[in-house]
Amino acid sequence: MIDAARRALGDPALSRRLAALAAVAPASSPVSMTLPLGNGQNDWLGAVPEKGPWWYLANPEQGRWTLGLGAALEYTSAGPGRFAALHNAAAGLFAVSRGDLAPRLFFGFSFAPESHDAPSARLVLPALLLDCRAGSCTLTVTGLAPRACEIAAGAAKLLDHPDTRPAVPVVRLPRELPDRAWLARVRAALRAIAAGKAEKLVLARSAQLSGERDIPPGPVLAALLARQPSCLTYAVGEGAEVFLGSTPESLVLFRAGIAQADALAGTAWTAGGDAGSETLECDKNRREQAHVVAAVAAALADLCPEGVRALPDEVLRLEHLSHRRTRLEGRPRPGTSLFDLIAALHPTPAVGGHPRAAALDWLRSHGEERPAWYSGGIGEISADGDGEVAVALRCAQLIGREARLWAGAGIVAGSEPERELAETEVKLRTLVDALCSPPVAARGSSRSMAREA
Repeated sequence: MIDAARRALGDPALSRRLAALAAVAPASSPVSMTLPLGNGQNDWLGAVPEKGPWWYLANPEQGRWTLGLGAALEYTSAGPGRFAALHNAAAGLFAVSRGDLAPRLFFGFSFAPESHDAPSARLVLPALLLDCRAGSCTLTVTGLAPRACEIAAGAAKLLDHPDTRPAVPVVRLPRELPDRAWLARVRAALRAIAAGKAEKLVLARSAQLSGERDIPPGPVLAALLARQPSCLTYAVGEGAEVFLGSTPESLVLFRAGIAQADALAGTAWTAGGDAGSETLECDKNRREQAHVVAAVAAALADLCPEGVRALPDEVLRLEHLSHRRTRLEGRPRPGTSLFDLIAALHPTPAVGGHPRAAALDWLRSHGEERPAWYSGGIGEISADGDGEVAVALRCAQLIGREARLWAGAGIVAGSEPERELAETEVKLRTLVDALCSPPVAARGSSRSMAREA
């Protein structure tokens, strides 16, 4: 399919069609064209470039893989009004776009309204979008109207430098002192909970790995797709840095006027039957889940005058662990946007704590660090307002030879520090395993997918 994309971009008819659109478009507005590439499936990893900007979203179980390359337009924002700013930017962009199908936008944001090592909120219109959904592959090319004659050629160049580097040996660096410090923070959180300052506090823990050479993202993403097929695997590349992961949790899905949000908390795992094992039925996990369900339902209720409905509970079983998930849904009042829903829901007690204000205040005062977009969100939105955003969990930031990983644990009354440490260790394994032992097969290849067209 990547070869088919190259041929489509090289067709002179595409440039003529883009020029015709640009001739009747407002000045400096984006114009786009979507072309079919044929039936089949492709994970697009063979087109991931050596350097960004690029975005990747994929869920093998749902049969969808999307890769965005380059940036025709980009917006960033920060502070308490960041989601409103992204909404205004997206609405304005869609209003002036011209094409046979308005392009989708990618966006991401950090846990806190201010971020020091990544944009607090970022919205990107990709110059080239490779999409595979329900067995159908398409290409969308986008650029600004005044440069219509250069759009197709510019998009084709984005396919000229794929990152073909193989996986490299990676080892985890020891962090005994930071782990002791994290256990001390858990005990401090338990004291705060016992004093009535909060009911739940979520604490993040990091791990560091180092490769023999620079760590390429493609093999890591391939490993995550193979190991976590029911999760959303995501990546954002900017320059030589890559933020990637595979998350089981959707913050909100907004489609055809219905909003669905996940309440996901409580973690179970097995550790060979030893004391590190945990079950979903324990009192601690049930209370964690109850906090999240109540908070998500309340946040949606403020926007859904007809009420909020909880779908039947389910157990989400992943490679190393399981979670209890309750999906809540409602119909927001007319005029509610995806970004309104994000502003109401984020951060849920699953990543921050409960009650929200008290938990966030405690985390700030105790130096809680959430670098990059860990426990923030990453998603996409289309011109009709439909879209989704996932909570950026089970993630890593790749910078040269180094990889930094994060995982968190919800602390409630009755939590045991050593068990919480064990829980974060199991969560970190998702990325540790993907980094240290990626599958031999394939990148972009159509490994059990369609052949290159």
